[in-house]
Amino acid sequence: MTLGKQQRIFTKDIADLILWAYEQGYELTIGDGYRDPRVHGNWGEKESYSHRYSLHKRRLALDLNLFINGTYQTTSDAHAPLGEHWEQMRKGNSWGGRFGDGNHYSSEYQGYK
Repeated sequence: MTLGKQQRIFTKDIADLILWAYEQGYELTIGDGYRDPRVHGNWGEKESYSHRYSLHKRRLALDLNLFINGTYQTTSDAHAPLGEHWEQMRKGNSWGGRFGDGNHYSSEYQGYK
């Protein structure tokens, strides 16, 4: 599958996750999305806080800020229902709560999550 096709699938999956979250009574705002190489380095380069192989650089990761009853949630545990749903939506979808980044939702690319 091409990177472009995977990005389009990822975008639709994110939309479906957001709609599902709202159906469950959660509220969200968009966090970190695309990481511009002028700031964060190209794929494979380490610049700023970004990992050298961050899927944000490939437009295959998005951080979602979670609110429950109007209160911003800062723990991975709060994201668990969304993260587990995300992983079940499609093979290759990864939730950052598995590696200490609970608001991170990504699609595996070249072995990176």
